[in-house]
Amino acid sequence: MAEKTLDAAERNAMPDSTFAFPRVRKEPLNDARHVRNAIARFDQVRDVSDKERDEAFRRIKKAAAKFGVEMTESSWRELGKPAAGRKSSDKPRSKATLMSEARRRGIAGRSKMTKAELEKALS
Repeated sequence: MAEKTLDAAERNAMPDSTFAFPRVRKEPLNDARHVRNAIARFDQVRDVSDKERDEAFRRIKKAAAKFGVEMTESSWRELGKPAAGRKSSDKPRSKATLMSEARRRGIAGRSKMTKAELEKALS
């Protein structure tokens, strides 16, 4: 499946089950680019319960495996946050974590950066 930006008609035609958050139809998981987006923007989704976040995280992990997206987090609570008490040099950060940090810092062009480019921009 080609990775492309969804227009409104395409997004509206997608079944609820295609989204990480089906009730609010947020974060489509139809290709690798959208899965990476869902990981990076996970903490931006509002008006959802922790139970919905648990389910969304499960959906994202399944889609990441399907589309070959690297994901090292074991809980949605880890997305975009360094592990407590861990120096950043102890374990490589995932691209999703780097993307979240780049978003917080307002780094321009981050959505098109590779993991190596994100690491360099954040150093």
